[in-house]
Amino acid sequence: MSLGRNIQYLRKEKKITQEQLAEIMSVSRQTISRWEADEIIPELSKLIALSDLFSCRLDALVKDDMGVCDKNYSEITVKKVKAFKMARYVMLTPNPEDDVNAYMDNWAQRSGLLKFQPDAMRIGWDFPFLISELQNRFGLRGYVAAYILPEGFETGCPGVEYADQKEAEYAVITVYDPFEVGSGRIPNAYKKILEFLGANGFCEKPKEGILSCFEHVYEKEGITCMDVYIHVDSVSKTDSFTNFS
Repeated sequence: MSLGRNIQYLRKEKKITQEQLAEIMSVSRQTISRWEADEIIPELSKLIALSDLFSCRLDALVKDDMGVCDKNYSEITVKKVKAFKMARYVMLTPNPEDDVNAYMDNWAQRSGLLKFQPDAMRIGWDFPFLISELQNRFGLRGYVAAYILPEGFETGCPGVEYADQKEAEYAVITVYDPFEVGSGRIPNAYKKILEFLGANGFCEKPKEGILSCFEHVYEKEGITCMDVYIHVDSVSKTDSFTNFS
């Protein structure tokens, strides 16, 4: 654990210079340099101000090794996702992710989708339209699972809703081993993207016909990965291009 390394790591994550952090903290740039070199420890009021600035817990700032924790995530990029058609279904159950994913996997078999394209992409997202009584009294949650339908695939298989997604840009991060018990990696991934958007002048902008966010789980080299997508308003530059078709 190194408090100095944590301060340096969080400063760089927020994409601010030592001079900028010094101005925010009302100290000299040399003081920031000495903090990051572990030559001196910030006073308590400065530590609290740092934890507020970087949106992290005070004990995590002081005790955790944040650089190691970051190995659980990829860099955040902005990607353009081409328009696609999907088949989707929502379930409200105590374990909606498992239940609706199993349902959609069965549908993909029955419809012939997995025969047409064995690696057809399944995505999912939380279903937000759930009254509090269902959550509090019955312990229900909602989740939507969808299969991206490849070009040329046609089916009239019932049991799903068909919908179109417009071309859109997303901020994307990959989470490694996202389901490790007690890790909190998935909600932290959303937090990282939102911090990235704020630091880089991007913003969320819900639009009709465009998913606000979604997740894609897959296996890569024996590791479970989850790509988290959050829709962003149009930007002048994209880092990469993704085509689901």
